[in-house]
Amino acid sequence: MVFSSILFLFFFLPAFMLLYFAVPFRFKNFVLLVFSLFFYAWGEPIYILLMVFSSIVDYCNGLLIEKFRYRKGLKHVFLIVSIIVNLSMLGFFKYADFAVKSVNTIFHMNFNLPGIALPIGISFFTFQTMSYSIDVYRNEVKPEHNFLTFMTYVCMFPQLIAGPIVRYSTVSEELHKRDINIKNFCKGMMIFLEGLFKKVLIANSMGLLWDTVNASNDMAVMSAWVAAIAYTFQIYFDFSGYSDMAKGIGRMIGFTYPDNFNYPLIADSITDFWRRWHMTLSIWFRDYLYIPLGGNRVSRVKHIRNLLIVWALTGLWHGAALNFILWGLFYGVILIIEKFLIGKYIEKMPKILRHIYSLFIIVFGFTIFVFDDISRFASFIKIQFFASGHSLVNAEFFNILINFGFMFIMAAVFATPVSKKVKKLLAGLRSSSAKMTAAILSTAVYTVLFLICVAYLVNDSYNPFLYFRF
Repeated sequence: MVFSSILFLFFFLPAFMLLYFAVPFRFKNFVLLVFSLFFYAWGEPIYILLMVFSSIVDYCNGLLIEKFRYRKGLKHVFLIVSIIVNLSMLGFFKYADFAVKSVNTIFHMNFNLPGIALPIGISFFTFQTMSYSIDVYRNEVKPEHNFLTFMTYVCMFPQLIAGPIVRYSTVSEELHKRDINIKNFCKGMMIFLEGLFKKVLIANSMGLLWDTVNASNDMAVMSAWVAAIAYTFQIYFDFSGYSDMAKGIGRMIGFTYPDNFNYPLIADSITDFWRRWHMTLSIWFRDYLYIPLGGNRVSRVKHIRNLLIVWALTGLWHGAALNFILWGLFYGVILIIEKFLIGKYIEKMPKILRHIYSLFIIVFGFTIFVFDDISRFASFIKIQFFASGHSLVNAEFFNILINFGFMFIMAAVFATPVSKKVKKLLAGLRSSSAKMTAAILSTAVYTVLFLICVAYLVNDSYNPFLYFRF
């Protein structure tokens, strides 16, 4: 089940909200837990056991770390158990096929692939439970003594299958006491509708553009570049839209989830891009891998080593395929070049040139990301860089502009903080009549957007979610 579906919007979410707000506070976590388990079970019921097992392991490890906090040896053992169990689960379910395939390729073997299905959201909930044990070990949070409360943290359906990666420290207080009121509910609903608009109207349109061009037998150079930009828009609005919907539902029920995106496509360097893109993942790797490796407080060689390790694993986290590893290393190398070679020159460039440089790297990076077939990737970039004899433009290119031009422009506009500035301007109105008019207009706009999204979902079966199995 995904948020951008009729089933979720008109059946699951209303039923959950009605029961959640009907019961006293002491039962709200239980209602949230039950609905979250049902939400997860809708797709893969058997893997509920895996999530429960992960929760039990880290719940127990948290308590044991606290109990033996003055006995460093035992405390360290329980932390290692948490890390080994979580990484083993992630490695087995997500990377077993990739490992066997790699062995077959490298050593010319013919082992059968295990064919293990990937549990939805495993990359997210294993990172969450593992970070909990690490934070307890570091004395940064107190362990949760109520198992159902801990399970609620792990299983909360708004962020369960696609993030953002919510650390226990972020919601620990709200699990026990949170503000549930009409103001937060309305604010959360607006955030949710913005995310739904991003996903259904923009991401799906850009995905259809990408698929249309990618399936073409007569691709022009400009078509290839427009398609690559469209895929960049798709993955941004797809994932940031889902993150907004998660954040919105969380706000409606009293939780404050962290921001996951901050207009990354307006970045003026790749360093800036990664401060803005999938921020909860970047922060997770920074706090739990990069800094423990020594961060930048080591020699230059070790610093470069640390960056390459982090970015190779960042790529691998996204999926068990060579293109993801290459994508991660690509960014690692670019960041090293920026940091040690060209960073000072980039800072002196006019802002528009910094944006163009950044967008070129970002779009090319997602071209690596999208192709799991290296030969297809090579063929595609040959077209992009005039190495295949394809024409600059053709009739198909102009058809693409006619069919997708409006939504392409919409994607470009909403990838910038224009709407945020408009909302800020409206919020700054002082007179009561102006505020009332702004509120009525805002309500009308959000209502129309919701109806348009529903119409799209009813009439169109094209509704992929790219990060669904990451």
